[in-house]
This record gives sequence, structure tokens and C-alpha cells, in this order.
Amino acid sequence: MQNYKAQFKDKKITIMGLGLLGRGLGYTKFLALCGADLIVTDLKSEEQLATSLKVLSKFKNIKYTLGEHKLEDFRGRDIVMKMAGVPKDSIYIEEARKTGAQIEMDVSLFIKSAPKITVVGVTGTRGKSMTTTLIYEILSKNIKDKNVFLGGNIRGVATLPLLKKIKEDDILVCELDSWQLQGFGEDKMSPNISVFTTFMPDHMNYYKNNMEDYFADKMNIFKYQNKNDALIILPDMKKLIKKSAVKSKLIIADKKNVENWLFNVPGEHQRNNLACAYEVAKQFNISIEKIKKAVKNFKGLEGRLQYLRTFKGVKIYNDNNSTTPEATIAGLRAVGDAKKRPASTRGDLSTRGRKVVLIVGGDDKKLDMSKLVAEIPKWCSKVVLFKERGTDMIRDKVFAFQKKGILVYEEEGLENTVKKAVTVAKKGETILYSPGFSSFGKYFKNEYERNDLFMKIVKKLK
Repeated sequence: MQNYKAQFKDKKITIMGLGLLGRGLGYTKFLALCGADLIVTDLKSEEQLATSLKVLSKFKNIKYTLGEHKLEDFRGRDIVMKMAGVPKDSIYIEEARKTGAQIEMDVSLFIKSAPKITVVGVTGTRGKSMTTTLIYEILSKNIKDKNVFLGGNIRGVATLPLLKKIKEDDILVCELDSWQLQGFGEDKMSPNISVFTTFMPDHMNYYKNNMEDYFADKMNIFKYQNKNDALIILPDMKKLIKKSAVKSKLIIADKKNVENWLFNVPGEHQRNNLACAYEVAKQFNISIEKIKKAVKNFKGLEGRLQYLRTFKGVKIYNDNNSTTPEATIAGLRAVGDAKKRPASTRGDLSTRGRKVVLIVGGDDKKLDMSKLVAEIPKWCSKVVLFKERGTDMIRDKVFAFQKKGILVYEEEGLENTVKKAVTVAKKGETILYSPGFSSFGKYFKNEYERNDLFMKIVKKLK
């Protein structure tokens, strides 16, 4: 195994964004242990970052600039590590480039620093977390002659510290959001096996409503592949990704190949994710029988159409990680009863087939919510709005559905919102918590805090 510490010892590294999710903390601690000369700079205050700073308090090789960024912290550095969401036109990143710094993200720096390994990368506006985890479950249970690691955009886990464990020829399966893929673009590299699940509007507050910029970051998942690599996409992606733009083997995943498999996660869109995972497993020559066995034992993911419990005859699903209108639409279609849904909802006051009590709302991501609003009358008997800035965009249109016989409520705070949903839901109905909006706002620091509170509230129901 190569000496990973030697790669970073005495290197001048600026960490732009420590954060509270654990990933920034994870690789900062790792680099400190390696003996790097670190500057940590974050717009959050010392008080806001208290939990992360406590863990790092023993290290003497870290200097801090908190509550602001300073240009001098980006001059004369060897590496600048940036967190997700740093603006593309950041004057601080530009300053670092001027003086020759490498601009890195967690996963890209890991791959550059690791011995020769196989990298499986998954991106997409929707489906990347489920697909990534499915791939990891299948590979880790069936590949015995090498180690399989999970990394990327995984809750609380930094990828860089995996350098302590990974060996040549091991496998990394990683979820890659558009920000992590900026790091791949900086280093002009792509995973060996790439999966691009879906592409829809998201993060438009960051990309300033420019879908081309968003797609340009996503394209790094395959842009630098070669003829020995593979790109797996779904049929809907063929119109976006032209075969002429792909240098690797292009594979179209088809959910027909897995539609009769035993799979515990509801929703037709999840069959698409499964189809992608199946195609990845085939690249490692795993038999279909072994793939099916791993899929059969897969229990699903927290916060992604996760069945929590049945309370007084009402099923409760946690779909917290649905932060776009398309994701919430997929959730409604997954738990709604399509066979009993009214063929048309225009002017239809019947509630036949409407069995979903939807909890929706959050902070604004500058996304078009019209399709989600149009979908609500097809599935919902009741809607409970979580009051926030984004929710205000759809409030009046959703309340107008009361004319169609749909009961609509609005509540402050998540606990009040959930309790209202539980109170109004009838036996045989399904509560779907699928926000459709970002978690950031006045109530939560991130989506994980929102998820944990929802789980806690539901667990305490009596």
C-alpha cells in the first residue's frame, strides 16, 4: 500500500467550507492527521460550527477564518478543497487559480491519490442515491477477491479517508452530484463505469436557471471516459446524450429486464434504478441469480420512499429526500392506487382512488412547481402544507383544490404538520411525506436534520 500520509504532509491546503454534514469534517481531520498545513475558512460562525470545531480542537496545524473568507487564505496554496455550492465565479477560487493551486473536491482528490482502482460513479437529478446503494449492495455481496467501498455524496462520510484502507484493484462505488463532478472536470477524468439516471431542473438557484450549465457539470460523469469504459443510461436520456459524444461503451438500461424481480422498494421509477444497477453488475460478470438474491434482500434507503410504520390503519412513508417536484410526483405515483385513480380530475369532485395524505413544502429552489400542483388532485384526499418560503409559491393553487373535495391544511413547524396529517388521515389511507422543496430555510440546517426530526416524530406517535 502506498504511503498516503506522504502525499499530503506539509502541503499547504485551504478547506473552503467545513460544514456540519460530516464530510468536510471527515477529510479535514484526515488531512490534519497527514500533517498538512491547513487553513479552514467558512462563512458560518464559530458558534454555528461548534460541533465540528470541537472534533478538530486537538490539531495545531489548522488555522481558521470563520464568518467570512479572505483572499490571502487562497494565495500560495498547493490545494484548495471546496464544498458543494461554491459559486463558479467565486473570487476566492479565481485567486487560488492565479497562484497555481489545484482546485479539488473530496472524491476527485481521492481518486487522484489512490492506487489504480475501478471507479463506479452514479449521477442524475433523481435516482442516484438508490442506484448507488443498490450497486454497492450487489457488488459487495458478490465480489470476494477485492474490497468494495461506498463513497461520494453519502451522508456523513468523507471519501478521502478511504485512502487508509483502499488497495490496488479495489472498487469504489460513489454517488456524484453536480458539485462533486466539478472536481472531475477540473482534473479531466471520469469514472470507469458511469451511470447517468435522469436529468431534470434542479439547483436552479445555484445555476441561475441555466440548464446548460447544470448539464455541463453532469457531463463530466462520461466526458473523459475511453473505449474501455462504460456509460449506462436509461432510454429517456438518449435524446440528451448523443452516441457521437460518448467515447466509451454506451449501454441502455431497460426496466423490462427486471420488472418481474422481487424488489421491496415501491415505484416504477425505482425499477429504472434497479435496471441501471443490473447493467453495472453485469460488467463484473455477476450471475443473474446472484444479482436477484442481493436485490431481494435489499430493504431500501432512509428518506427515499421509506415505509416507516402503519399507525391506526394508516401507512406512513418517509420521502424526505424528494426535494424537486418531479421526485414528489414519482412518490405520489408510487404509493397511490393507479387502478382506482379517476381517469380525469378536471371538474371531478369524486374522491374515488384518492388515498394519499400528502405533506409537502419547504424552501424555494427556483423550480417550476406547476406539474406537481397538477398531479395532486389525481392521488390526494388531503394535503398538509408545511409553511415555508417555497410553499408560498403553491399555497393558493393547492387550497383551490378544496373545490374538488380535497381537504387542505397549512401548519407551522414539522411536528404540527405531521400531527395534523395523522389526525385527518383515515384508516386505509397513506401519509406521504415528500416535501418537493429544499430543506434550507428558517427551520433546518440541511435535509438530514429534517429527515431525523420526521423520523423522531413518527416514532413517537401513540
